[in-house]
Amino acid sequence: MEFDALILAGGRSSRLGGVPKAQLVYDGATLLARSLAASAGAGATVVVGPDPGSLPPGVLTCREEPAFAGPAAAIAAGLASLDRSRGPLRAPMTLVLACDMPKADQAVAALRDALVRDGPDATESEGVMAASPDGRRQPLAGFYDTGALKRAADEMEKGGRLTGASVFALLARLDVRAVTVPAGATDDVDTWDDATALGVSRQGS
Repeated sequence: MEFDALILAGGRSSRLGGVPKAQLVYDGATLLARSLAASAGAGATVVVGPDPGSLPPGVLTCREEPAFAGPAAAIAAGLASLDRSRGPLRAPMTLVLACDMPKADQAVAALRDALVRDGPDATESEGVMAASPDGRRQPLAGFYDTGALKRAADEMEKGGRLTGASVFALLARLDVRAVTVPAGATDDVDTWDDATALGVSRQGS
Protein backbone atom coordinates (compact mmCIF):
# COMPACT_ATOMS: atom_id res chain seq x y z
CA MET A 1 0.00 0.00 0.00
CA GLU A 2 1.39 3.39 -1.00
CA PHE A 3 1.13 6.16 1.56
CA ASP A 4 2.83 9.29 2.87
CA ALA A 5 3.03 10.05 6.59
CA LEU A 6 2.27 13.17 8.57
CA ILE A 7 3.45 13.15 12.21
CA LEU A 8 1.97 15.79 14.52
CA ALA A 9 4.53 16.80 17.14
CA GLY A 10 3.36 20.26 18.18
CA GLY A 11 1.06 21.48 20.92
CA ARG A 12 1.87 23.39 24.08
CA SER A 13 2.09 20.35 26.42
CA SER A 14 0.60 22.67 29.04
CA ARG A 15 -0.42 19.83 31.34
CA LEU A 16 3.14 18.50 31.17
CA GLY A 17 4.65 21.81 32.22
CA GLY A 18 5.74 22.53 28.65
CA VAL A 19 7.86 19.38 28.29
CA PRO A 20 7.59 18.39 24.59
CA LYS A 21 5.67 15.14 24.22
CA ALA A 22 7.82 14.17 21.25
CA GLN A 23 10.88 13.90 23.51
CA LEU A 24 9.30 11.71 26.18
CA VAL A 25 10.64 8.16 26.28
CA TYR A 26 8.91 4.78 26.15
CA ASP A 27 10.77 1.48 26.05
CA GLY A 28 14.08 3.16 25.29
CA ALA A 29 12.95 5.41 22.43
CA THR A 30 11.39 8.84 22.22
CA LEU A 31 7.73 9.05 21.32
CA LEU A 32 8.71 10.83 18.11
CA ALA A 33 11.12 8.05 17.18
CA ARG A 34 8.41 5.49 17.88
CA SER A 35 5.94 7.39 15.67
CA LEU A 36 8.48 7.52 12.86
CA ALA A 37 9.06 3.79 13.23
CA ALA A 38 5.30 3.19 13.14
CA SER A 39 5.14 5.04 9.81
CA ALA A 40 7.89 2.94 8.23
CA GLY A 41 7.25 2.31 4.56
CA ALA A 42 5.89 5.77 3.84
CA GLY A 43 6.96 7.29 0.54
CA ALA A 44 7.60 10.60 2.33
CA THR A 45 7.26 11.68 5.95
CA VAL A 46 6.87 15.14 7.48
CA VAL A 47 7.04 16.06 11.16
CA VAL A 48 4.86 19.08 12.00
CA GLY A 49 5.86 21.05 15.08
CA PRO A 50 8.78 22.87 16.72
CA ASP A 51 12.34 22.00 15.71
CA PRO A 52 12.48 18.25 16.43
CA GLY A 53 16.28 18.08 16.37
CA SER A 54 18.00 15.23 14.58
CA LEU A 55 15.77 13.22 12.25
CA PRO A 56 16.38 10.28 9.91
CA PRO A 57 17.60 11.29 6.43
CA GLY A 58 14.83 12.47 4.15
CA VAL A 59 12.27 13.23 6.86
CA LEU A 60 10.73 16.67 6.28
CA THR A 61 9.79 19.24 8.92
CA CYS A 62 7.40 22.17 8.94
CA ARG A 63 5.31 24.25 11.34
CA GLU A 64 1.70 25.37 11.22
CA GLU A 65 1.06 29.12 10.96
CA PRO A 66 0.40 30.62 13.37
CA ALA A 67 2.15 28.35 15.84
CA PHE A 68 -0.19 26.36 18.08
CA ALA A 69 -3.07 26.91 15.64
CA GLY A 70 -4.39 23.43 16.38
CA PRO A 71 -4.29 19.97 14.85
CA ALA A 72 -6.36 20.75 11.75
CA ALA A 73 -3.98 23.59 10.87
CA ALA A 74 -1.02 21.29 11.54
CA ILE A 75 -2.43 18.70 9.15
CA ALA A 76 -2.91 21.38 6.48
CA ALA A 77 0.70 22.53 6.95
CA GLY A 78 1.95 18.97 6.68
CA LEU A 79 -0.04 18.35 3.50
CA ALA A 80 1.38 21.53 1.96
CA SER A 81 4.91 20.43 2.86
CA LEU A 82 4.37 17.02 1.28
CA ASP A 83 2.93 18.70 -1.84
CA ARG A 84 6.03 20.87 -2.16
CA SER A 85 8.27 17.85 -1.79
CA ARG A 86 6.34 15.23 -3.74
CA GLY A 87 4.10 17.13 -6.15
CA PRO A 88 2.37 14.70 -8.52
CA LEU A 89 4.21 11.81 -6.82
CA ARG A 90 2.03 12.15 -3.73
CA ALA A 91 0.76 8.79 -2.48
CA PRO A 92 -3.01 8.16 -2.68
CA MET A 93 -3.25 7.74 1.10
CA THR A 94 -1.81 9.82 3.95
CA LEU A 95 -1.16 8.46 7.42
CA VAL A 96 -1.94 11.08 10.08
CA LEU A 97 -0.38 10.19 13.42
CA ALA A 98 0.03 12.10 16.68
CA CYS A 99 3.34 11.51 18.43
CA ASP A 100 1.90 11.11 21.94
CA MET A 101 0.72 7.50 21.67
CA PRO A 102 3.52 5.17 22.81
CA LYS A 103 1.89 2.08 21.28
CA ALA A 104 0.81 3.72 18.04
CA ASP A 105 2.63 1.07 16.03
CA GLN A 106 -0.09 -1.39 17.03
CA ALA A 107 -2.82 0.95 15.82
CA VAL A 108 -1.04 1.62 12.51
CA ALA A 109 -0.51 -2.10 11.92
CA ALA A 110 -4.21 -2.83 12.51
CA LEU A 111 -5.26 -0.03 10.16
CA ARG A 112 -2.90 -1.18 7.42
CA ASP A 113 -4.13 -4.75 7.81
CA ALA A 114 -7.72 -3.55 7.44
CA LEU A 115 -6.93 -1.62 4.27
CA VAL A 116 -5.02 -4.52 2.73
CA ARG A 117 -7.70 -7.03 3.73
CA ASP A 118 -10.47 -4.92 2.20
CA GLY A 119 -8.55 -4.49 -1.05
CA PRO A 120 -10.65 -2.71 -3.73
CA ASP A 121 -13.52 -2.32 -1.25
CA ALA A 122 -11.34 0.09 0.75
CA THR A 123 -11.70 2.65 -2.02
CA GLU A 124 -15.41 2.96 -1.27
CA SER A 125 -14.53 5.00 1.81
CA GLU A 126 -12.14 7.94 2.12
CA GLY A 127 -10.10 6.53 4.94
CA VAL A 128 -9.92 4.59 8.17
CA MET A 129 -9.35 5.84 11.71
CA ALA A 130 -8.49 3.92 14.84
CA ALA A 131 -11.12 3.10 17.43
CA SER A 132 -10.46 1.56 20.84
CA PRO A 133 -12.31 -1.65 21.77
CA ASP A 134 -14.81 0.45 23.74
CA GLY A 135 -15.59 2.54 20.64
CA ARG A 136 -13.58 5.72 21.29
CA ARG A 137 -12.41 7.05 17.93
CA GLN A 138 -8.93 8.52 17.51
CA PRO A 139 -8.67 10.56 14.28
CA LEU A 140 -4.97 11.23 14.89
CA ALA A 141 -4.27 7.62 14.06
CA GLY A 142 -5.71 7.14 10.61
CA PHE A 143 -5.11 6.67 6.90
CA TYR A 144 -7.00 9.17 4.75
CA ASP A 145 -7.51 9.68 1.05
CA THR A 146 -4.92 12.31 0.21
CA GLY A 147 -7.05 14.24 -2.27
CA ALA A 148 -10.12 14.29 -0.03
CA LEU A 149 -8.09 15.37 3.00
CA LYS A 150 -6.44 18.19 1.06
CA ARG A 151 -9.78 19.40 -0.32
CA ALA A 152 -11.22 19.49 3.19
CA ALA A 153 -8.23 21.47 4.48
CA ASP A 154 -8.38 23.91 1.56
CA GLU A 155 -12.10 24.49 2.08
CA MET A 156 -11.64 25.20 5.78
CA GLU A 157 -8.74 27.55 5.08
CA LYS A 158 -10.66 29.49 2.43
CA GLY A 159 -13.57 29.82 4.84
CA GLY A 160 -11.31 31.09 7.63
CA ARG A 161 -12.22 28.10 9.78
CA LEU A 162 -8.91 26.26 9.92
CA THR A 163 -7.18 27.92 12.88
CA GLY A 164 -8.33 26.33 16.10
CA ALA A 165 -10.39 23.65 14.35
CA SER A 166 -10.52 20.07 15.56
CA VAL A 167 -9.55 17.07 13.47
CA PHE A 168 -13.14 15.81 13.61
CA ALA A 169 -14.24 19.11 12.04
CA LEU A 170 -11.65 18.66 9.29
CA LEU A 171 -12.85 15.13 8.60
CA ALA A 172 -16.56 15.94 8.81
CA ARG A 173 -17.11 15.74 5.04
CA LEU A 174 -15.03 12.60 4.54
CA ASP A 175 -16.51 9.11 4.53
CA VAL A 176 -14.19 7.57 7.12
CA ARG A 177 -14.56 4.10 8.57
CA ALA A 178 -13.60 3.27 12.15
CA VAL A 179 -11.37 0.21 12.65
CA THR A 180 -11.02 -1.38 16.06
CA VAL A 181 -7.38 -1.55 17.15
CA PRO A 182 -5.78 -3.38 20.10
CA ALA A 183 -6.57 -2.14 23.60
CA GLY A 184 -4.11 0.57 24.64
CA ALA A 185 -2.88 1.23 21.09
CA THR A 186 -4.30 4.77 21.07
CA ASP A 187 -3.73 5.65 24.73
CA ASP A 188 -2.02 9.04 24.74
CA VAL A 189 0.00 11.18 27.13
CA ASP A 190 -1.67 14.41 28.21
CA THR A 191 -0.61 14.54 31.87
CA TRP A 192 2.17 13.16 34.05
CA ASP A 193 -0.36 10.74 35.51
CA ASP A 194 -0.94 9.44 31.98
CA ALA A 195 2.81 9.13 31.49
CA THR A 196 3.24 7.17 34.70
CA ALA A 197 0.36 4.84 33.87
CA LEU A 198 1.79 4.15 30.40
CA GLY A 199 5.39 3.74 31.49
CA VAL A 200 6.49 6.93 29.75
CA SER A 201 9.26 9.08 31.26
CA ARG A 202 11.43 12.12 30.62
CA GLN A 203 14.67 11.68 28.74
CA GLY A 204 17.43 10.75 31.16
CA SER A 205 15.02 9.54 33.83
